[in-house]
Amino acid sequence: MNRELILINISGNDQTGLTTALTEILARHDAQILDIGQADIHHTLSLGILFKTDSLRSGEILKELLFKTRELKVQVDFSIVPEEEYEAWVGRQGKNRYIITILGREITARQICETTRIISEQGLNIDAITRLTGRMPLNEEEQPATKACIEFSVRGTPVNLLEMQEQLMQLSRELNFDISLQEDTIYRRSRRLICFDMDSTLIRTEVIDELADKAGVGAEVRAITESAMRGEIDFEESFKRRVALLKGLDVSVMKEIAENLPITEGVDRLMSVLKRSGFKTAILSGGFTYFGNYLKQKYNFDYVYANELEIGPDGKLTGRYVGDIVDGRRKKELLRLLAQVENINIAQTIAVGDGANDLPMLSEAGLGIAFHAKPKVKAEASQSISTIGIDGVLYFLGFKDSHI
Repeated sequence: MNRELILINISGNDQTGLTTALTEILARHDAQILDIGQADIHHTLSLGILFKTDSLRSGEILKELLFKTRELKVQVDFSIVPEEEYEAWVGRQGKNRYIITILGREITARQICETTRIISEQGLNIDAITRLTGRMPLNEEEQPATKACIEFSVRGTPVNLLEMQEQLMQLSRELNFDISLQEDTIYRRSRRLICFDMDSTLIRTEVIDELADKAGVGAEVRAITESAMRGEIDFEESFKRRVALLKGLDVSVMKEIAENLPITEGVDRLMSVLKRSGFKTAILSGGFTYFGNYLKQKYNFDYVYANELEIGPDGKLTGRYVGDIVDGRRKKELLRLLAQVENINIAQTIAVGDGANDLPMLSEAGLGIAFHAKPKVKAEASQSISTIGIDGVLYFLGFKDSHI
């Protein structure tokens, strides 16, 4: 018995029961569906169905589909798919898959054009394009903090994966949007532990600078902080020098600073979704435990590791610290330790930070994200977010606004 592979493409106004009506015809003739896909853009449907049937039934099936689509007032196109073409398509299913996510306050045609150009030049094929954010408002002045995110699912083996990563990051800098390239593995779909830097990541300040202002040494400490975050001087050396300048500061000012911390845009939404989704969360900070614990209580973090300031019997800072310094090396160690404690593969971990001392944990994690990072950090990171709030992390994890 001869068989035929037939692809039907339906387009028109979306309506309830359309898919049922069409597949009911195929079911009545015992057709086997080999592939099916559907997209809906502003109530306009695009539906594709590839099915197999014997040549004796194909004519009747196509006639019934034609009458039904005319009744439903949608357009339909039919095409015969050669078996060798189908077999070649099946053979491509085992190839590597990647997820490319682009986001920003808005997504422009130029950004999409240049991103897809890189995808094409690297020999990859786009299987699906999905909008993760809600619909953009027509009047942006009414919603100034808008977000736009599009996810591309692509298949194939890049000509040069490292070069592709660099091209995408360079493009994001040139056209002012954020981008992520991830291999679509089982680990990407099962992230379970996310570790954050605190200062200039979860909060829009460096706490040591706030303390320094209260101690009257703000300018000196800020100069050291900025040099350290740019990677110009060793973190441990800079930490000791800055803490020494805080000597004599009354600890009562710490409560005042904590209660007035400027929280980064999107933290509330991010933490709410992460906790509801079962993520373990940690603060790994080169800052101070007092402020980390304040955020832990406020947002229900599971772990906090930071530096402990020494307090003298007179209730004033001594200019020294207690215990080991949480620097870049220590952050990396803590990331691995927490993964072991939670029985999580390191590929299931995420790290988010902005400074040079975050690079070790960003490179160690399964997904390392530079957030509003210093130029040196952004240049070395594989993923970055610079245009929107920290809840942009959710889109890199595949969350859709409609699911949140």
